[in-house]
Amino acid sequence: MSSTGSTGGTGGTGSGVHLGANQYGKAENRVVRVLRDTPRHEVRDLTVSTSLRGDFTAAHTTGDQADVLPTDTQKNTAFAFAKEKGVGAIEDYALTLADHFLEATPAATGARIEVLEHTWARLEVDGAGHDHAFARAGSDVRTTVVTVDGRGQDRVAQVLSGISDLVVMKTTGSAFRGFLKDRYTTLPETDDRILATSLVTRWRHDPAAVVAGVDWDASNAEARRVMLEAFATTHSEALQQTLYAMGEAVLAARDEVVEVRFSAPNKHHFLVDLAPFGLENPGEVFIAADRPYGLIEASVVRDGAPGPGNAWLAVPGFC
Repeated sequence: MSSTGSTGGTGGTGSGVHLGANQYGKAENRVVRVLRDTPRHEVRDLTVSTSLRGDFTAAHTTGDQADVLPTDTQKNTAFAFAKEKGVGAIEDYALTLADHFLEATPAATGARIEVLEHTWARLEVDGAGHDHAFARAGSDVRTTVVTVDGRGQDRVAQVLSGISDLVVMKTTGSAFRGFLKDRYTTLPETDDRILATSLVTRWRHDPAAVVAGVDWDASNAEARRVMLEAFATTHSEALQQTLYAMGEAVLAARDEVVEVRFSAPNKHHFLVDLAPFGLENPGEVFIAADRPYGLIEASVVRDGAPGPGNAWLAVPGFC
């Protein structure tokens, strides 16, 4: 099998073609688990996508489904495990699902589980959090992508943790100047601008740390904290510089993290010319432009980091 999936065979068609990379699964299962063992309830709200890779040639070339664990079964398992195994850190939940699917599907050589967690915050009543009433908290989403290849001694588990839709802004402390220019360049240089982005970031863990065990909640919270601190405190000459500083901060803070990747659309804010109205505008009134936008993508990698294997396979939006 190639690193991108089953290569299959000719399928006996004699057509001079063969099956290339393939995977299959159930996408975007909306799994909501309410913990109601006490009068004070907890909510875990997840979007779960599962997929399997392996030798599924016959399913494609002849329609033989004998080796195929149905996507409906994968869906059912995601819901059943939310009850039977519980939902703690989404990374642990995803690892449990991946190992189960490999055990249940002999033809599979790899499993990929992606989980997004949507956070709910308690409503306050008379200054105290209500036991069972919630409101969706913030716009950002905690994410994980778990890829498990092989079984037993050959098992390799790759874990990406991350955050998507993290919208951040700083109203000064950002410049963009000294850039390459040609006859089509109209953008003026500036030493004081708004810097804003809707950040998608994922960080890869050392597989050895995954085996040893990671406190996923603590790791996620610390990575998020130091990234935001770096965004706030870095005097930025470009969004690229800020992303690099954020990645450096995560690698310095978390020994188990070996790579951080960013996909960051530059949410442009252009100063409005108020001179026609006899008004000055010293960096106070802007128009927010939603498109087109600059898209900056970068990775920051620890020296000597182990290779990623299939960790980034089928993860869109990253370089």
